[in-house]
Amino acid sequence: MLIVLAQDITQEQKNNILNILRQGRCIVREITDAGQTIIGSTGTAGQKPEFFEKLPGVERVVPVKTAFKLVSRQLHPEDTRVQIGDVEVGGERIVVIAGPCAIESREQTMAIAREVKRYGAVLFRGGAFKPRTSPYSFQGLGEEGLKILAEVREALGLRVVTEITTPAQADLVMKYVDVVQIGARNMQNFDLLKCIGRLGKPVLLKRGLSATIEEWLMSAEYILSEGNENVILCERGIRTFEPYTRNTLDLSAIPVIKNLTHLPVIIDPSHATGMREKVSPMARAAIAAGADGLMIEVHNDPDRAMSDGAQSLYPEQFSQLMRDIYVISPVVGKQLDFGYLDKAKAVHHLKKARGDVQKAAFLGEIGSNSHKACTQYFGSQVSPLPMISFKEIFESVNSGKADFGVVPIENSLAGSVHENYDLLLEYDFRIIGEITLRIKHNLIGHPGTKIEEIKRVHSHPQVFRQCQQFLARYPHWEHVFVTDTARGVKQIHESGSNADAALAGKDAADVYGMEVLEEGVETNPRNFTRFVIISANSLSNGQKKKSSLVYSTGNQPGALFETLKIFADNGVNLVKLESRPIHGKPWEYMFYIDMEGDIDSEALAPVLKQLKGKTDFLKVLGSY
Repeated sequence: MLIVLAQDITQEQKNNILNILRQGRCIVREITDAGQTIIGSTGTAGQKPEFFEKLPGVERVVPVKTAFKLVSRQLHPEDTRVQIGDVEVGGERIVVIAGPCAIESREQTMAIAREVKRYGAVLFRGGAFKPRTSPYSFQGLGEEGLKILAEVREALGLRVVTEITTPAQADLVMKYVDVVQIGARNMQNFDLLKCIGRLGKPVLLKRGLSATIEEWLMSAEYILSEGNENVILCERGIRTFEPYTRNTLDLSAIPVIKNLTHLPVIIDPSHATGMREKVSPMARAAIAAGADGLMIEVHNDPDRAMSDGAQSLYPEQFSQLMRDIYVISPVVGKQLDFGYLDKAKAVHHLKKARGDVQKAAFLGEIGSNSHKACTQYFGSQVSPLPMISFKEIFESVNSGKADFGVVPIENSLAGSVHENYDLLLEYDFRIIGEITLRIKHNLIGHPGTKIEEIKRVHSHPQVFRQCQQFLARYPHWEHVFVTDTARGVKQIHESGSNADAALAGKDAADVYGMEVLEEGVETNPRNFTRFVIISANSLSNGQKKKSSLVYSTGNQPGALFETLKIFADNGVNLVKLESRPIHGKPWEYMFYIDMEGDIDSEALAPVLKQLKGKTDFLKVLGSY
C-alpha cells in the first residue's frame, strides 16, 4: 500500500507510522512524488487501510494491487538507474553490452573486448559457467574464465557481466565480477535469487523461456526483497511454436515493462533469434520500442566458437549495428555515446584534480531541451546548472562557476543560433563535444484543459517558428515569448489558468504536473537541434573526429576560394560553412567551418599552417 502523508506531518507522527509497519515486518520505502511524501509498504502490518487513514499526519491510503510490490511503478514512480562503475543503465544513454557467449581463452577474450570497446560497447559479457542443454557441450572455464574477465576490466576499463548458476559460486562472483547475470533457466531458482539479492551487486535478470511478464517481475521481487534494488530486466525471447527462430522475441514486453515497473529493461536479440542475420534488425527494433540497452554476442571467429557461434556477430557487423543505433537513438529521445567511457574518465580526472562535483551550465529550467542535452551528454556525472541567458552560460564558464556550458548552435528547421556563434568568437573557450537532439514540441496545459479555452501560448521564439503550421490553426492565440520552453511551462503552472498553455517537451510537463494536450506539433518531425559543449580547457576524452574553426580573409576576389581549396587539396571534408558579419566592420565577414578530422593532430598540421598563410584571422574553436 501507499500511505500519502499530509504536508504538515510532524517527524514524530511519521516515525510512529514507520514503527508500526516495521514491527509488522513490512518492507518500507519513502518516496517523494511531485512534492508529496509517500510511504510505500509491502504489507499492512495486520491492519486494514482504514486504520492507517485515521493516524495523525496521513492524508490517504492507496492500495497496491499488483503481486509485485517493490518493483511496481506505483511504489516507485521514478525510473531506477543502475550504476555500474561509470555506466548508468536506465538513464539518458543507450547501454550496449557485448562479448562472446563463452570465455574460451585469454587471447580470444582480449581480442573481442578490444573490438567491441572500439565500436562503442560500454560493458563486456562472457560466460565462465555455461548451463547447456547437453551435458557433453562446453561448460565454461569456471574460475579461470572469471580471472580472464577481471583482466579485461583491468586492461580496458570495461566492467564485466557473467552468469551465476548456483549459490556456491557467490564468493567467486563477488571477487571477479561487476554484474551478475541470472540466466533464463534460473529465473525461478528462488534460492539463487535470494542469494543474489543479499550479494548487493547489480543483477541482470533474464526472462525465463516460458515465463509470463508477471512471473518475471515476481522473480525480480525476490531480489529486491533481499535489499538489492540494482536489477536490470533482460528480455531474451520466449519459447513458442515458431520454428524459424531460436525463440520469439517479445518486443511488446518493452512498453509493458516500462508501464508496470521502474526497473530498466534491455534486450538480448542474439538468444532471441539464434541467427546472425536476424540479430541486427531485432536490435534496431528494440531501441525503437524504447529499450534502455542491448546485449549482443560478438565473436571474431564465430564458425569456431565453442558456444552459440551461429548467433554471434562479426566485429564488423557489430560496428555497423552501433552506427545504426546511433542514428535511431535520438528519434526515441536517447543517445548512443561512442565516447561514453573516455568522457567519464576525463570528467573523473577533473573532479580528482579540483576536488568537487563538476557543473554544466545550460539555458532555462529543469526539463528544458537544453537540460535534456546536458543530461544526455554527461549522464549523472555532472551537476546541471540552470542559467537565464546564453551570455550568462559563457560568463559562468569564464568565471569558473561552471566547468562546462551546453549551448544550442543550430536547428534543422529554424537555422543557426547566431548569438552563440558570436559568443564563441568573443570568449576564448574550446568546443569539447557535441550532441544532437530530436526536438519534439507538445501543446501543454493544465490537466483537463480544452483547446477552446486557450488564449495565450508561452514558449521560446524559435519554437513558435518551428510550430508555424500548427499555430496557424489558432490565429487568435497570443504568443508570449520566454527564455526557454520549460520556463513557459513553469509560468502556466504558476498562472493556474486554463487560458494559458505552452509549447514544450514532455519532460517539462512531468516536472510541473501539467498535461500534454496535443503531441508532436512541430511543423516537420525531422526537427533536430545540435548542441555544443564548451569549456575553458580541453577534455581528454578520446579520439577527435571533428573540428570547428572561424577565420576571416582579405577583401579581394578568390580569397575565400583559396582557403577552401586547401581543404579540397588535402582531402578534408567540410560539413558546415557559414558567414557572420564582423561587428563594427560593415560588409566584412567571419567564416565558421566544421570539418571532419582533428585539426590539432600532426596529420593535419600542414592544413592549419596553410590556412594561417591565407587568412587575416584564424581561431580554432575546438576538436571533439
